Formats: sequence, C-alpha cells, structure tokens
Amino acid sequence: MATEQGLTKETILSSVAGYREQVGAGASKDALEKMFERDKQTLRGLSIQVETIGDYADPDDLREARYRIPTAEYELPADIAFTPAELAVLNLAGGVWSENSMSADARSGLRKIRALGIEVDAPIIGYSPRLSLREPSFVPLQRAIEQGRVVAFDYVKPGEDAPRRRRIRPLALVEYEARWHVYGFDLEQQDDRTFLLARISSDVEITRTTFDLAAREGAGERALAGLAELAARQQALVEIDPGTEAALRLNRRATPVEQGFRVPYVDAHIFADELASYGPEVRVVEPAALRDQVIARLQRVYDLHGGAA
Repeated sequence: MATEQGLTKETILSSVAGYREQVGAGASKDALEKMFERDKQTLRGLSIQVETIGDYADPDDLREARYRIPTAEYELPADIAFTPAELAVLNLAGGVWSENSMSADARSGLRKIRALGIEVDAPIIGYSPRLSLREPSFVPLQRAIEQGRVVAFDYVKPGEDAPRRRRIRPLALVEYEARWHVYGFDLEQQDDRTFLLARISSDVEITRTTFDLAAREGAGERALAGLAELAARQQALVEIDPGTEAALRLNRRATPVEQGFRVPYVDAHIFADELASYGPEVRVVEPAALRDQVIARLQRVYDLHGGAA
C-alpha cells in the first residue's frame, strides 16, 4: 500500500513480516511460493484488491511482476470527515449485516472507514443487532442488481398453488413489515412489480441480458411507497391480548381504535400465517376473508394433532 510502483515478489518475501521470518528460518522456495499465493487469494476473498503489474514494455510478461494494493481502496475523499460518534454509528450499521450480504460498494465504504484508524465513541458499540437473511434468493438478487442483469425465477402468486416463471429487471431490494421484497420491471407484464422473496420457489437465475443501471435510481423509494399504499388500503381490525408476543410485534405497526387495533398488511396469506402463529393472543374481527384464513390454519394444526386439546 505504501508504493505506487508496486513491489516484486522477492522484495515482499524479504521485507514483509511473516515472510521475512520464514526466509530466515530456511523455508524452501516452493513453500514460500505457496504461502504467497495462498495469502493473495485470502486477501481477494476479503474483497481486498491485489494488482499485478507486468513489464512496462510487455505487460503480459509477469516474470518480474510487481504487486500493489491500491490505496484508493482504503482512502476516503479529502473533503469527507466523520466525528467519533458518526464513525461509531457507521461501524454499528456495518456490523448489522453479515459480510456476504453487503453490496460491494458497502464493503468498500466500510473498509475505508475502518482504515482511518480513528477511535470511535464506545457507549453504543455494546448494542449490536444482527440482520439475518433466511431467503436464499437475496444474495443472487443483490448481485444481479449491482451488475444490472435480468433474472428469472419461479414465483407462487397469492391464492395460486402452482408457481409461474418470472423474468424481471431487478432494481431494488426493500424490507417492509419485516419481510424482504424485490422490486423490478416485469418483462412479461411490461410494468413495475414487487415480489415477496418468501414466495420465490426456485433458485434465482442470473441471465446474460443486461439493462441500464440508471433505472435503479429511486427504485427503492418507489417500491416502499407502493407497498405502503397497498397496506393502507388493506387493514385488519384485530383484538390483541396485552402483554403478549402478539402485542409486542403487532403494536409497532398498529393503530388503536375503539374495539381493538387497525393493522395494515400487504399479503393476506402471509399475514394470516403470522396471526395464526400467535394462537389465542389475537382475534381477527374483520375482514371476514382474513379471519377465515386464520381459522383454517388453526383448524389444520388442530386436525394434525388428532384433535387433542
């Protein structure tokens, strides 16, 4: 990182701590070569770019190759500065996501922040939530969004038993009602659509077909606005037992009314699954169709257990 010209392998092996000690201990050339190649792969696996620079006259000639880690990967622009409190929040935000769930841009940004070596405010570091992703479709969809590639997958539409093949330009992944959705342009319907990741029933195929990355601009905001508008039109009137898990989870998005609570929802089938999971802690007053779905789920549980109380 300290050189613009790069260092030859011989210079690295003789000067960098770890290699230098192995050379002094009489390690064989083959052992050092394997160690060097393994360390390069480890760095690249951590998304640390290792540049290989060939001969200026013949760039393909790597016999005297030099190696360099570009400092741009670890430097923020000169006009950007963070307070210790801001750095603490940024590190905390980075810690919420598992490394393989972060976008390449997010990993690069977090790497640059950590490379500053500045002490951060400690009090909030103890409060570190973790965001777990249960949908296997998240990572390939994220990769397709970054690369601007069309994807295809099987999708089970609410109320239908058989999945249908969908081809979309994925534009954004958004979280709503604690569930992940992908928003994109449906190539068959020729319109924007939002798909619940939990309803994707196949592996996500990333095709070779590309699209303009500019289409992603503002896609997340449009997706969330559309989901909020749909949820506002679909509200359930429920009675919730106080002090229960149902109260803890539903009250965060519920509005108190005279008889109970109004809770907006996007997908009636998924919402019925959630309500049924609370058992007797919640009762659906209306709409009747949602109440029937919850009752049907509870009845199936009752029947599967042989009618035991």
